[in-house]
Amino acid sequence: MAYDNICKYLAEEYPSEFFYWLLGEEPRDIQVLKTELSAEPIQADALSLLQSTNQILHLEFQTLPQSEPPLAFRMLDYWVRLQRKYRCRIEQVVIFLKSTTSDLVFTNEFRDTNTWHRYRVIRLWEQDPQPLLANRALLPLATLARSNSPNRLLEQVVAQVDRIEEKPLRGNLAACVDVLAGLRFDQDLVRRLLREEVMEESVTYQDIIQKGVEKGLQRGKQEEAVLIVMRLLTLKLGLIDPVLQQQIEGLSITQLEELSEALLNFETATDLAVWLEHG
Repeated sequence: MAYDNICKYLAEEYPSEFFYWLLGEEPRDIQVLKTELSAEPIQADALSLLQSTNQILHLEFQTLPQSEPPLAFRMLDYWVRLQRKYRCRIEQVVIFLKSTTSDLVFTNEFRDTNTWHRYRVIRLWEQDPQPLLANRALLPLATLARSNSPNRLLEQVVAQVDRIEEKPLRGNLAACVDVLAGLRFDQDLVRRLLREEVMEESVTYQDIIQKGVEKGLQRGKQEEAVLIVMRLLTLKLGLIDPVLQQQIEGLSITQLEELSEALLNFETATDLAVWLEHG
């Protein structure tokens, strides 16, 4: 969930970079579109319109290949709704983030009686990292790209983030690297490389993660909310004592929602322990 929110943030904040990376165009007149598609509302991950050519780029970010309804059907459903609303050319790209051998990540079409719909699939772990390293907006995705030396690749990404002069941008991208790199690397390694003061420069990270917590809570999935709350706590306090983590895993949906708000004011692990005792 947190991974999706980070990717959506990147795609909405830097739509031109995604157009250039995926379609090889350098657009100057992109409009970010609302991602809720009417009829019975469903929400796409990211939509942007290149106005000069009347072309939509639709992105879906997937951590796991399994979904309900199946991803291939969802892509057809998105296409039909987009075509009904905008009546223009639509480029659909599914970006799989986490390496897997599942056959589902090689599916790029939906077939049924009299219906055949195709879309593009990118398995990030097969991608050349150089185009991603060359564009600072895509640096967080570079952590998941192809490499014979993944740790060296992570060091390259962190070094390039450190060289960004604008503090808010540097902080936001460092926070995005922190989350996405967690799909591939041990969290301790990521946090050792990312300087804490850079992380603290991020003005959007808490908001991105908080939205993920809220979405998980709305869907009633306690285990998803636990994962995101634990990520927030680790960012704020460092490694969490296993005893405290066990207590957190036993919290209800309502308690997790309260903790997600309270932790923003925590300074030490003692604050967490006190909250768990009296919360």
